[in-house]
Amino acid sequence: MNKPASKLFHARNRHQGEYDFAALTAAHPPLATKVRPNAYGAQSIDFADAEAVMLLNQALLRLFYGLDWQLAPGSLCPPVPGRADYLHYLADLLALDNHGVIPSADILDIGCGANCIYPLIGQAEYGWRFTGTDIDEAALKAANRIVAANPGLQRSIRLRRQKNPDAVLAGVVNKNEFFHAVICNPPFHASAAEAAAGSQRKVRNLKLDSAAPLNFGGQHNELWCEGGEKAFVGKMIAESVALARQCVWFTSLVSRRENLPALEKQLRALEVAEVRVVNMAQGQKQSRFLAWSFMPAATRAQRLAK
Repeated sequence: MNKPASKLFHARNRHQGEYDFAALTAAHPPLATKVRPNAYGAQSIDFADAEAVMLLNQALLRLFYGLDWQLAPGSLCPPVPGRADYLHYLADLLALDNHGVIPSADILDIGCGANCIYPLIGQAEYGWRFTGTDIDEAALKAANRIVAANPGLQRSIRLRRQKNPDAVLAGVVNKNEFFHAVICNPPFHASAAEAAAGSQRKVRNLKLDSAAPLNFGGQHNELWCEGGEKAFVGKMIAESVALARQCVWFTSLVSRRENLPALEKQLRALEVAEVRVVNMAQGQKQSRFLAWSFMPAATRAQRLAK
């Protein structure tokens, strides 16, 4: 079936409507080998084909953002339209404290991965400066290769390793650094077994051979952590207290809505000035991110004005 980019994305999201495969293949000719009519006669790709999905991502990033993007084998292949949505809604959140104007900003990306997708899109769309962190040295090397392949990005995107696999924010922010926002796409699953079961469900839903490579890929640290996203975001909340004066907004995606009450309860027990849940409707998928700030609105406005 055809796989359109939803019309329900954020208004500034470039990926509205169905994919324009004529424009995409013109921007990235290798994609043409994977484009064929679907059951309805429309041009599309096989979204169960990992190589086709990667080529589509390369075409999207080249056509809309002028980026050269090479994914390291086995790494998480992100859905570009959905990743862009997080950044557009984050821009709106920052603008609320800046008289409705999207500010220049320094962003900390927790778990940037080998694909480095948030810094790439955020820099292209808003000129933001990014510091990306990851526990995987190989992922950081792959991300650095992407940055190096695109002239000018090394001035706007820097990457550093989180040396403590049990920490989220602790140890990656220097004492004199300041960020306007932290973003995070936490590991979804709570265990390797749960991640494997989820992968097998996707294999069955896509009617793939059980030995076929997954179209989205992903290393274990990208897909799961002990306790899943609830534990990961909970740890991030606990560690954010020490950085209360060094960041305007802390944010994280929360894929499972049922995890929100416990996380909001944890935040209410701290001296946070504001908590927001920002909902994002992406077609049939409902997504959201949790945002919190230790700074009152007046202080946030002062910091963003600088």
